[in-house]
Amino acid sequence: MRQTGWKIAVLMLSAAGAAAATSGRDGDWTGFGGDEAGTRYSALRDITPANVRRLIPVWTFELKPQESNSPRLLVSSMTPLAIGGMLYLATPYGRIVALDGATGAVTWTYALPADDGIAGRGLGYWPGERGGGASPRLFFGTRSGQLIALDLATGKPPADFAPIQLRTAEVMNGTNGGGFPAGYTYQINSAPAIAGNVVITGARLQESPVEGPAGDVRGWDARTGKLLWTFHSVPRPGERFHGTWQGDSWAKRSGVNAWSSMSVDEARGIVFVPFGAPAYDRIGVDRAGANLFANSLVALDARTGRYLWHFQTVHHDIWDLDLPVQPTLIEVRRGGRTVPAVAAMNKTGYLFVLDRVTGKPLFPVRETPMPKSSLDGEQAWPTQPIPAAPPPVIRQSLTTDDLATVTPELAAHCRARVESEGIGFAAPWEPLRTDRPMVRLPGSGGGPNWGGGAYDGKRGLYVINTSELPSVEKMGKDAKGNWYNAGPQPSWFGMGGARMPCQRPPWGNLTAIDVSNGRIAWQVPLGVTDSLPAALQKTGRPNVGGPLATATGLVFIGASDDSRFRAFDTATGRELWTFRLGASAHATPISYRGRDGRQYVAVVSAGGSYLGSPGTASRLVVFALPRQGERPAASASVAQAVPVEAKRAAVVAAAAVRSDPASFAPGAEKAFAEKACTSCHVAAQVTSQRKTRADWVATVEKMVGFGAQVPDDRFDALVSYLATNYPADR
Repeated sequence: MRQTGWKIAVLMLSAAGAAAATSGRDGDWTGFGGDEAGTRYSALRDITPANVRRLIPVWTFELKPQESNSPRLLVSSMTPLAIGGMLYLATPYGRIVALDGATGAVTWTYALPADDGIAGRGLGYWPGERGGGASPRLFFGTRSGQLIALDLATGKPPADFAPIQLRTAEVMNGTNGGGFPAGYTYQINSAPAIAGNVVITGARLQESPVEGPAGDVRGWDARTGKLLWTFHSVPRPGERFHGTWQGDSWAKRSGVNAWSSMSVDEARGIVFVPFGAPAYDRIGVDRAGANLFANSLVALDARTGRYLWHFQTVHHDIWDLDLPVQPTLIEVRRGGRTVPAVAAMNKTGYLFVLDRVTGKPLFPVRETPMPKSSLDGEQAWPTQPIPAAPPPVIRQSLTTDDLATVTPELAAHCRARVESEGIGFAAPWEPLRTDRPMVRLPGSGGGPNWGGGAYDGKRGLYVINTSELPSVEKMGKDAKGNWYNAGPQPSWFGMGGARMPCQRPPWGNLTAIDVSNGRIAWQVPLGVTDSLPAALQKTGRPNVGGPLATATGLVFIGASDDSRFRAFDTATGRELWTFRLGASAHATPISYRGRDGRQYVAVVSAGGSYLGSPGTASRLVVFALPRQGERPAASASVAQAVPVEAKRAAVVAAAAVRSDPASFAPGAEKAFAEKACTSCHVAAQVTSQRKTRADWVATVEKMVGFGAQVPDDRFDALVSYLATNYPADR
């Protein structure tokens, strides 16, 4: 679990960087998590539990440029920044915009080339140097694998900072960096962390095949772009913990990447890096060992990249149990003293509360015996670390007794799936199998995901939203020897994918944990199922996005796939206010002080994410308490119909469906499908599936939400190719 490599002293950032980094106003939102500590907390006090019901949308900003002729709206999970009363927002149309936070008026726009896009869910903010040095900058990643800086005031690239090509030979391991035919990807899909004058980047990589780009974390000079340090996520020969990889299994190993958000203790100069699973993340026959630093929270010296300590939350991961949640810096009250701590959570929903300086757990963690694998050659780790407190915030397994009975139709559908597909139900931590599909909860999407949690230090509560989405998984191999999910209906265990899960509700929750005593303070369903009768609708919904906590005791959150934006009482979990948006807000809301002195709350409403929510809107919606005579912005809740392709592509002969799932079927879109659909998984993960046209639309939307490069003018053609060659009735 935990290792510490030295006696830790207090680390200080450079004087210029530290002074600037701590000079932000209470009304600013300077990082993806509100600040580099990942607290998602606003100190503003204008909006309270007593008046939140009066909140109205006061202005909106359409992400789609006015000059665009495309009928399709692009999805987004972006969190804007708010600095000095201005908003800075990246759009799915390849643009960064600076907006007046009080009116939405555009101050400047930066546009990428048409063949590129902005990767990720947030921007990094560097406050610059005092005394006439470099001015404040924004940092972001592109889908072409670059790190770009913009001057905060003008939106222009600084003359002394050229775009950084992140796909260097050292990290690419001999792959081609995202282009056809290999399909490997390497891009930033979370905001870079900023620590003093260092910009720290992780990366999104493919989940299979096993060889590909490295998940190394790197630090860059915010002033010049110079590479300052590299931390190898898979230790190399001669490096500490290299022995956790048997033989040459470390070589060219992909995965073990920080695809989610990092956090920074600015006073101590520590960056906390949450690493994901190794590739392939469900089978480990080729990588015996604990596989460090996979599934670990690693503390590094932010200036040098030097290892300080690590805590591994899953040994030898064969379930895709990444650490998707941004670490949150918290304060734990113990025995009359306050302990600086960091909260880390993987997809299981267990919260690990660790001493920020040493990595030592503040609640006991027990190495608990776990089931063996039935797969030849798989050496499942015999124990896994389970904290004595807090308890997990989601269920850890299902049985037939848990099957949904919400409606007769859902109950019949789920029973039929179990019988017709030969589905079994996995015990907690049971390894996956090759002889039958198994239902696993938490599934591959969690539990929690990248939205992270919010920390109210005054009340000592850590608040996080979670989904209860079981996965159906059966391992198989394609003709090239690549493992993939070969189940008859892989992905979610439900009716219509994630729309109606096959277990009893709740299907999504919002939970508050008291971090000092390790108890759950409250837990409530998050979201409603509109298609059900009114008396049955409060099921909770699958969700992704993050919460926002305020000093007045409010938690704001979108996240759920029911297109609602809500406010809850932080102390009790009682829902106080709800607003229906034009599309689901799979993003994190922010609160800020406008230049007019008013407190605002803003959230991106644009659907998408791995839930595949319809892109029925693509806008930023900004709320405030109404002034006398002020009326709500009418466009805030407007939903647009999702365009449906009028002409179906010509039907291809049935022989086009290849018996070998390792290859795509012939056709005009074959080459593009290979490039777009294999940026994360091997071809068989796509070609083994059979879906209706509507489900393929949702699948491609989900791929785009994950970062697949599908230009708007190729979307319908790709859906036609997939629906024609891999239809549900074959």
